[in-house]
Amino acid sequence: MTPTAPIQAAPQPLKHWRVAVPESRQLNVLHDMLAVRGATVVRCPLVSIRDNPDEHTIKAWLLQFCASPPDDLIILTGEGIRRLTGFAERWGMLEPWASALGKVRKIARGPKPASALRPHQLKPNVLAVAPTTDGVMQTLQHEELVGRKIAIQLYGEEPNLKLQHFLMAKGAHIDTVAPYIYASDAEAEQVTQLIDDLINHQLDILVLTSIVQIKRLMSVAKKQGREAQLIAAFKAIYIAAIGPIVAQMLNELEVPIAIMPDDKFFMKPLVRKIVTFVAANPKP
Repeated sequence: MTPTAPIQAAPQPLKHWRVAVPESRQLNVLHDMLAVRGATVVRCPLVSIRDNPDEHTIKAWLLQFCASPPDDLIILTGEGIRRLTGFAERWGMLEPWASALGKVRKIARGPKPASALRPHQLKPNVLAVAPTTDGVMQTLQHEELVGRKIAIQLYGEEPNLKLQHFLMAKGAHIDTVAPYIYASDAEAEQVTQLIDDLINHQLDILVLTSIVQIKRLMSVAKKQGREAQLIAAFKAIYIAAIGPIVAQMLNELEVPIAIMPDDKFFMKPLVRKIVTFVAANPKP
């Protein structure tokens, strides 16, 4: 009988590291990717994403979009396309929605909309030079937009007046849709515990994947009179940011970022960056 080779334990480069994950949409996926690498993962969902309850407005927008597709659709998030597809499916409009999507020029702020378009066998026609509002504007800066009908799928309920004013100044006719909203997803005591852990230096790495997470932490800390303490705690911990939008908000708070993917702003590249950083900065 041939002896069975011993099973080799998977490497755990993050062993002994405490990593806070204030994530909601992909909490389980991110948790598992970190835990399998040995990290002690502290979970604290701060926000949830929900369909916009104003279904009348969403339905009217979808009907208009399908009946008379605009020239361009600016897609700010993949989540928005998935939510609109969900609405269309529930209302028996999936086929005309997919057909209209295929007719318009799809301008994506970043790479994530590509995965949301894939079920329709579509992809973005234009990818912004940077995954930010400024990146979208820079991409369209030299285009002739006078008279063009441009639909904008918003990021949550943020109206993005900067982008709207830019397009209107170039003579475009714009129409916006906000298919989802952000809502608090954690009891105040859960958020308070995370703030306590940050202030008391009980964590090694804080992973931030959305500016909504930062706003939620700052809002709770402000109500508790601990805003300055939280910002100081941010500066004392290694921050892992998913991409430039989160980085911009942290920069405004003068909070340094230790870890961020170079270009692909997804979970896997972020986790790989964390592993690389930890290897270069071992704990004492």
